Amino acid sequence: MPTLLTSDNLPAPVMAGRDFLSNLDMSAAELRSVLDTAASMKRGEWRNVKPLSGLSLALVFEKASLRTRTTFDVGMYQLGGHAITLSNQEIGLGKRERVSDVARNLERWVDGVMGRVYLQQTLQELAENASIPVINGLSDMLHPVQLLADYQTIEEQLGGSAGKRVVYIGDGNNLANSHIQMAMLTRSSVTIVTPIGYEPNGGVLQGALQQGADVTLTNDLGAVDGADVLYTDVWISMGQESEAEMRRRAFQGYQVTPQMLERLAPDGMFLHCLPAHYGEETVPEATEHRKSRVFDQAENRLHAQKALLYHLMGGMKPRW
Repeated sequence: MPTLLTSDNLPAPVMAGRDFLSNLDMSAAELRSVLDTAASMKRGEWRNVKPLSGLSLALVFEKASLRTRTTFDVGMYQLGGHAITLSNQEIGLGKRERVSDVARNLERWVDGVMGRVYLQQTLQELAENASIPVINGLSDMLHPVQLLADYQTIEEQLGGSAGKRVVYIGDGNNLANSHIQMAMLTRSSVTIVTPIGYEPNGGVLQGALQQGADVTLTNDLGAVDGADVLYTDVWISMGQESEAEMRRRAFQGYQVTPQMLERLAPDGMFLHCLPAHYGEETVPEATEHRKSRVFDQAENRLHAQKALLYHLMGGMKPRW
């Protein structure tokens, strides 16, 4: 039986009241606290406590969602709080209302905002104009909450992340950028494998290299050999549909298959943030492969995001 926590022996929130727009909004020590809390929550040690009782979180969506919406909503419920979902048809960020006005309204009613949006700038405007925590649930630049679940999964399966070789193959998108940032925090070795012209953000890459992170950018698919983690994402993200055929041609040969998974380290694993576009970046036989941890990874979105919510909002008092 897990050791059950009480309201008297909860860990102190380490990021209370702050925004989380990037993985670099936390230190390595804070990341360690969040991942330890996520593991504790998954073991069931928090089931008798409701540290977010009376608090509310607005979930703002410009992009469709399964995992982000469900896990933030259920996570708030399990921690004793409440979530309200706001679609873009309802609020029209930057069109029906200025982003700054949306922020100034929401801060009067709720205790935090999670945004799954098209542009990183939208999240920055929300954060600049709201006095409550703003969380990046996905933007064009970064997907930091996904990486929390990813590294929880890596630690569960491999016993840690320091020194492990993570190979990301495919589009140099928000997931690739976030993997580069996590190399700075975890001392993992990250290799980004992309076709020419689809590299990750240059500023993100340069910043990591300047900080001494172990990050490699290559077009060589041989990087997969012996990797501890193989990660991929869709070739065509929401909003890129007009580029679909051009991207399919560019990414020929970059599909993750069961044969590719056999080239990993003996205890290596395959991760995908989902949804998968089967027949493009991967195939069903890969997500169902014995080396796949894709659905463990999806489950950990709940635990990792609950831990993040606690460390951002755990010290707040209900305003009503």
